[in-house]
Amino acid sequence: MKIVLTGSIGHVTKPLASKLIAAGHQVSIISSDASKVAQIQSLGAQAHIGSIEDGAFLREAFAGANAVYLMIPPKWTVTNWLDYQRSVGQQYVQALEGSSVTHVVILSSVGAHMKKGAGPIDGVALLEDTIAALPGVHVKSLRPSYFYYNLFSMIPLIKNAGIMGATQSPDHTLVLTHTEDIAQAAFEELNTSSFQGFSVRYIASDERAWSDIASVLGKAIGKDNLPFVEFTDEQSLQGMLQAGLSPTIAEGYTAMGKALRSGEMQADYFKNKPSLGSIKLEDFAKEFAGAYNAS
Repeated sequence: MKIVLTGSIGHVTKPLASKLIAAGHQVSIISSDASKVAQIQSLGAQAHIGSIEDGAFLREAFAGANAVYLMIPPKWTVTNWLDYQRSVGQQYVQALEGSSVTHVVILSSVGAHMKKGAGPIDGVALLEDTIAALPGVHVKSLRPSYFYYNLFSMIPLIKNAGIMGATQSPDHTLVLTHTEDIAQAAFEELNTSSFQGFSVRYIASDERAWSDIASVLGKAIGKDNLPFVEFTDEQSLQGMLQAGLSPTIAEGYTAMGKALRSGEMQADYFKNKPSLGSIKLEDFAKEFAGAYNAS
């Protein structure tokens, strides 16, 4: 099959492309960065360089494809996060309308079932609904939870304050997902493209309390008994603003933190709990230690 992937050569797209190419598929990768062409081609994929906000470019990139993998990359300069996500979704729809694409895999998220109230996840929920409404297109929505590599953002806090922290309690269970497990799930769906209609697949690698996460990562970096501190929403918001995030991004993450704390964000996951992936917190701790020591 001819398959087009968005996401440049990021944490999910790069291993996904390698798996699909090894399985004999013709793969194209969309990237906005022309300097990535050589790396894309070294994987055995064709490079399409352009913006996912450019509908004409997307139509050209999707031409002749059987299946596509869609994601909305973060854009830290936007002044309205949802409007940006909505705009990207509209460009995807216009490119898919009248195309040869019959199967679409979307990188969504745990919490998309809420539709509203989960910050940036509201935008991927809208993408799910928008693509699923297209006639003749079958959609598989991948809903992973908190990416392990998001924990890298804790490194400055650990180095500067000697703590980890979030707006949930230390005993709050967080569902964790490694991008390799997401890539494997995306490969399984795209490789056969046998899904019909609209369906959801949850993806998770481990489930651990924040206190346990702090303990395991602390030990990996030589800081036994690393404290975990529960922040207020206002403390978290002000911290993100002081770190230079725009108000729309900071407010979005604050809303997502509230949805996690209330339990609503992970509620549908626990109702439809999948088999856990292969990469556990202790495995990721080695990656975390490498990033910590290199920073």
